[in-house]
Amino acid sequence: MTPWRIAVAGEEASALYEPAAAPGNTLFVFAHGAGGNMHDRNMQRSAEMLRERGIDVLRFNFLYTEKGSRRPDPMPRLRACYEAVVAQARSVPHKKLIIGGRSMGGRVASMLAADGFACDGLLLFAYPLHPAGQPEKLRDAHLPRINVPVLCFNGTRDTLCRRDLMERALTTVKAPWQMHWLEGADHSLKGEKLLAEIGDAVTAWMKRP
Repeated sequence: MTPWRIAVAGEEASALYEPAAAPGNTLFVFAHGAGGNMHDRNMQRSAEMLRERGIDVLRFNFLYTEKGSRRPDPMPRLRACYEAVVAQARSVPHKKLIIGGRSMGGRVASMLAADGFACDGLLLFAYPLHPAGQPEKLRDAHLPRINVPVLCFNGTRDTLCRRDLMERALTTVKAPWQMHWLEGADHSLKGEKLLAEIGDAVTAWMKRP
């Protein structure tokens, strides 16, 4: 693994590039959730699982996380950080670039993809369709503009993604969006059994034509 420091608007973000266990041709730029960081246990285990399946992983911290803050940056700043990380990632040759992440990090990536950001797909873990307890505040307006393949994992007990609302939102999406519901899982998507199910689904998705 190789630690990186990435310049973002006069500041720096930490990143960690981890090659797959066996040589692959895909790089996943993996963003953390609002309350996490690139070193939290769930991020580490997910990265290990992906690397075992032949995917190189680049984890990184958003700028607010670097400062030790728990308050996420405004969306334009989150996006600028993500874009700077991907620009650095392009220095490592790969045939495919997948962007995404956990919860908020995945939402940032999805908004970039909706605006035409160059990538080969989106990999989303626990997409936060709405704030907890506020299902009327949907974060779905940009989803119909996505035109790359998507694999999205959410638990059936996720308080930030009511299943009926997500399925309704996806009726407006024309991109090949594969929704994988994890039975009984909450927003954390924690557990080795869940991780194995996620890994198998990612492997199958990566083998699609």
